[in-house]
Amino acid sequence: MPTDNPILNFVKEPYSCSSFEEFEMSANNDNNTPTLIAEIPNQFGIAIRVFSDGTIQRPFNTTIAPPSPQDPKTGVSSKDVTISHNPTISLRLYLPKLKHPHEKLPIFVYFHGGAFYFETAFSQLYHNHCNTFASQANIIIISVDYRLAPEHPLPACYHDSWEALKWVASHSTNNTTHTEPWLIEHGDFSKVFIGGNSAGANIAHNMAMRASDEALPNSVKIYGAIIIHPFFHSSSPVGSETLTGEQNISYVIWNFVYPSAPGGVDNPLFNPVGPEAPSLERLGCSKIIVCVGGKDRLRERGIWYYEAVKESGWQGQLELFEEEDEGHDYQLQKPDSENTEKLIKRLVSFVHHDE
Repeated sequence: MPTDNPILNFVKEPYSCSSFEEFEMSANNDNNTPTLIAEIPNQFGIAIRVFSDGTIQRPFNTTIAPPSPQDPKTGVSSKDVTISHNPTISLRLYLPKLKHPHEKLPIFVYFHGGAFYFETAFSQLYHNHCNTFASQANIIIISVDYRLAPEHPLPACYHDSWEALKWVASHSTNNTTHTEPWLIEHGDFSKVFIGGNSAGANIAHNMAMRASDEALPNSVKIYGAIIIHPFFHSSSPVGSETLTGEQNISYVIWNFVYPSAPGGVDNPLFNPVGPEAPSLERLGCSKIIVCVGGKDRLRERGIWYYEAVKESGWQGQLELFEEEDEGHDYQLQKPDSENTEKLIKRLVSFVHHDE
């Protein structure tokens, strides 16, 4: 139902079903003509449309890029691996050009952004970004293609991401089950990093929290986390935020992707300092960098998260990087800009500064 609030005008009907199947069955109208049930924008336009027959449109998904035995610009090799068929969990692996045949490199498990409901690890946007970072950081990247809402409501993406982390860690010792040669021959399992942008940064945080309670195979530890423009929220505004509840797009998105979330937007997966959230003191990694953009609507949440970790008693190394004149995910939208180059250099330093 249209309202006077421009944010809410895109919500044609409340998305209140607990599963995509329930939504699909309940949404059919009498004449079987598909009708628009919901559409949600991002900063560029409508990011997803949901129709009554179950059709999903994601207009801003970028072109799918194939893996390459050698990227012509960076020299990085890439390939795709499926680690589970039920559910389907696939990864894209990136190996930079080696200086010598037995070189050992840090490992970076990367979770793409897209508000939990659009984009993919195989898109041209993320493929280009991973090629660049793998080359400049001299690091192996495992980019996770987790399941998306609303077809697979949260917490499916967290399950898939943890399975990907376990798969990576399983290669730290000789075994006959997991035999990916890039990891076995070139992975340095004392330098395992996780990270992502936006929703992917949220996933990375939650993987670090889970790692504090649940051991990875072979006792592999997460060394560092790269948190870029993180997607968090709470029922109370922070910083300069003024919109709450359904007035806030983050609230609407969370209820779209996780309609059955206990605690709503204060669920610990979305509000890392909520009433039911475990202490951030338990973060299961040794170092964290939080990156924010001064013109990003999520900036306040990134600063809020940084301050919360800082005040939690967590004993690791914590860094904050802010680019005041940039907005959300500028490093993806403007890959050749001077500010993107500055961010990449800072992240490379974060990965290698203690070597």
